[in-house]
Amino acid sequence: MSFAQRCGIDNERWQQSLQRTEKLIAATGLELVRFAWCDLHGVTRGKTLVAGAAAKAMRDGVGMVSTLMLKDTSDRTAYQVFEAGGAADLPGFEFAGNLVLLADPASFKSLPWAPATGWVRAQPWYQDGRPVELDTRRVLERALEQLHGRGMAMKCGLEVEFHIYRIDDAQAQLDPMQAAWPGLPPALSMIHPGYHLLAEAWSDLADEPLRIVQRTAQALGLPLLSLEIELGPSQVEAVFEATDALTAADNMVLFRNGVKQALRRAGYHASFMCRPPFPNIMSSGWHLHQSLVDAKSGRNLFMRTTPAPGTSPMDADHTLSDCGAQFLAGLLEHARGSTVFCTPTANGFGRFRPNALAPQSVLWGRDNRGALLRVLGQCGDPDTRIENRIGEPAANPYLYLAAQIHAGLDGIERELAPPPATDAPYSGSGARLPASLGEALDALQADDTLVSAFGPAFIDYFVRIKQSERLRFEQAEDQDDFQRREYFSRF
Repeated sequence: MSFAQRCGIDNERWQQSLQRTEKLIAATGLELVRFAWCDLHGVTRGKTLVAGAAAKAMRDGVGMVSTLMLKDTSDRTAYQVFEAGGAADLPGFEFAGNLVLLADPASFKSLPWAPATGWVRAQPWYQDGRPVELDTRRVLERALEQLHGRGMAMKCGLEVEFHIYRIDDAQAQLDPMQAAWPGLPPALSMIHPGYHLLAEAWSDLADEPLRIVQRTAQALGLPLLSLEIELGPSQVEAVFEATDALTAADNMVLFRNGVKQALRRAGYHASFMCRPPFPNIMSSGWHLHQSLVDAKSGRNLFMRTTPAPGTSPMDADHTLSDCGAQFLAGLLEHARGSTVFCTPTANGFGRFRPNALAPQSVLWGRDNRGALLRVLGQCGDPDTRIENRIGEPAANPYLYLAAQIHAGLDGIERELAPPPATDAPYSGSGARLPASLGEALDALQADDTLVSAFGPAFIDYFVRIKQSERLRFEQAEDQDDFQRREYFSRF
């Protein structure tokens, strides 16, 4: 019996995908296949096998040290796995034993930047064939199952801001005499000077790296719509067509890690850190457009045909259906508790400031880019949606989207009603969003609904690893250097 059979996933559809992938590997002359897994921090890790071993590995799995699931953002293990009881609350993780990565053959890609190299998405399993429920992709899958139980699905569109720099000198990063844990980034220069939003001249100046991003995304089959020059120096934005939620999360993982690698090979450093460690930068956000749809027909469940009687544009149900207004209210109700899933690094909280096209308070607005939640669309518009502007581009996509589902579903189940829209998002009204990683972790733990929805075991696991990061950041003698090494060099 293969490991895939033991795990219960070796069905006819899986077999057909495996056979197609085997034929593609043979026909394209691949030499290597990467088995990649998305960790808690949204970074892909895994193992690279020679092509001849890939098919067997897709059936029987690939061993992975379990401590990869216990790492903080510096790659330090947050649990004392070699001490008695050090991982008592995580059975199966003691003593750095093995988990098994099992790939989805349907996810196979031929990497456009790496010659003769294929790629498959994998997820971890215990050696006895049980799924590892702490895996973040499974966290989103469980949240989507709750939607499906109500006959609903989620549709998401991505707007992702990030920074690209030209590498001038990689010596500091690669000099063995300067190696550290984590190490320094390379010496860099900008690809455009910034402060000229959507400038065609800056787009032309940055044409080479933007072409790499475009060709990489399209070769990976990602639904890229546009590449834009953002306001900040060396800052750009990628916009993607809306897809189902799980595909959107998978696409974000693939895009972020793929373009970093492709750009690096061409002499560029891409960073999805919110606020790069330079004096004159603009923060990067990840704006998540979301709507619920009927699982069978695909009909937008947020769309309202006509405004509710007696309402004005400042009322949610003037534009949104009852379901949409309740979902909006749930997002507001749990905004503070869900913040750490959307902005998970100590660096990202510097973005929440007045007049920065980023939220500061728990407010919604009608097409208002200063509000936390921006409602877009008109009555009868099938593209009616809610844009959440809280996220940073370094967020784990599976946790970001799962937090939206759990918060919004609570609003639907309790039939919550949102307050009127704001027309002054920086006026000081509304509860403030958490101002630090520590405050955000406290807000999550105080949100009983989210703790229950994610499961206390997952929340304890997540908080413990993030507390390790928080403590090291707060105790760092030079917090700028901490962020330069921990986030900018690697994220």
